[in-house]
Parts: sequence; C-alpha cells; structure tokens
Amino acid sequence: MNGSRIAEVGALVGDPTRAQLLTLLLDGRASTVGELARASHVALSTASEHLGRLLDAGLVEVQAQGRHRFYRLAGPEVAGLLEAMQALPVPVPASAPGISAGRRAGHQAAAGSDALQAASRTPSELRFARTCYDHLAGSLAVALHDLLITDHDGTPELAPAAPAALALLGVSDIRPAGGRRPRLRNCLDWSERRPHLAGATGAALLTCLLDAGWLARRRTPRAVRLTRAGQQALAAAFGPHPCWAPAAGQHGLRS
Repeated sequence: MNGSRIAEVGALVGDPTRAQLLTLLLDGRASTVGELARASHVALSTASEHLGRLLDAGLVEVQAQGRHRFYRLAGPEVAGLLEAMQALPVPVPASAPGISAGRRAGHQAAAGSDALQAASRTPSELRFARTCYDHLAGSLAVALHDLLITDHDGTPELAPAAPAALALLGVSDIRPAGGRRPRLRNCLDWSERRPHLAGATGAALLTCLLDAGWLARRRTPRAVRLTRAGQQALAAAFGPHPCWAPAAGQHGLRS
C-alpha cells in the first residue's frame, strides 16, 4: 500500500458513519443498505452514499440478487486491517513546553490504562466469542489458537496434535482458494491483545462450528455463543479448558 492509498483509506475509514458501516460488515455476512442503515441509525440515503464511496475505494463489494443489493467487505485483507486498527493504542497527548518527563510518562501510562478499560467495557458476549469477517475472535478464539498453533519466528504452524483435533471438528485438507490466501495467519485480537487464528484454516473452523450447531449467532451483531453441544465437541477435541467448561450460567450457554 503506497502513501496515496494509505491516505485514501485513512480518510474513508476516518468518517464515523463509514467506520460504523465497516464494523457492522465485520460480521462476515452480506447485508442490504436498509439493514445497514437501521443498524447504524442513519437515513437510507446516507448509508447508500457512504457505501458507494466504500465500493469505489474497493473496501466493500456488492452483489445484486433480485431487487436487493447485498454489501460485504471486499475480503479478509480489509477485515484484518479493521481488526488491527481497533487494536491500536490510545493516542498519547503531545508533549508541550513545561510538561515534565514524569508527567509525560503519566500520560503514557494513562493511555495504556484507557486502552485496557475500553476493552473491558466491551460487552462480555463480544469479548468471549465473535466473528472477525469469516473467522472466530474473542477469548474463545485466542484459547483455540494457543492449542492449535505454534509460532516459529513469527510464522504460525500447526501444533503436532492440531490436525487430529481439527479433524474431530470437521476441519481437514484445507486448500486456500486461488492460492493467494495463507493456510494459517495470526490476526491480532483487539479485545484480548493476543492472536487468534485467521487464514483458510480459521475460516474453515468457524464454518464447521456454526454448521454443526456448536456455535450459534446472538442478536448482538458479530457475537456468537458456544452451545452445550459445542462445549462437548471442544472438550472431546482438546480436553478440558476453562473456555468450554465455564461456571453455570457463564456466557449464556445453552443447548
């Protein structure tokens, strides 16, 4: 991405309404202008105008089906960019004449604290499990990443026991479409500040968990919940873990 492209994308994403529309599309599903307008609390014409600008910039794509036009993010690269931007630290106020080094250090500490507080204010259902375009995010996703992935000098690789565990969940023989998408990719989780699994394998895992009924979508946009059947499936694949053996009532688990 050259400087002019960075400036173009930055200007587009910097608008609050467009940022909200893009965040809604991180759900991974295609949505109509009307659905996005209602969720963003803006007029239909406003949503349509902003989506048009995002479409022209290549950040979203549109597909016509009958009388409706369905919008979605243009690809996992766009989703990864948005998720990474959400993980950026809170800006530290610029130093000014007369501000001591101790006070500047205090500003930096406060900024770090603000970032953690912002993550902690995220609804618990979103922090636990949510979609990040076409793969899973949240503390559940981070736990799965830690069990499935070993890191070799920044390059993710499957842990020795990972193929067998993935096969129990219905994920096997992952072949990235078109050869462009990596089989494994670390994606920084903005609420946990640790990586979760993206790439073709991460996408296949989320699809299998949803198709099997082990994860179910919540009413909160992007949020998903782990069902009791999902608890059992993950325990069978990986053994016991606090994320799929929580205290009664935690995370709203039900069949």
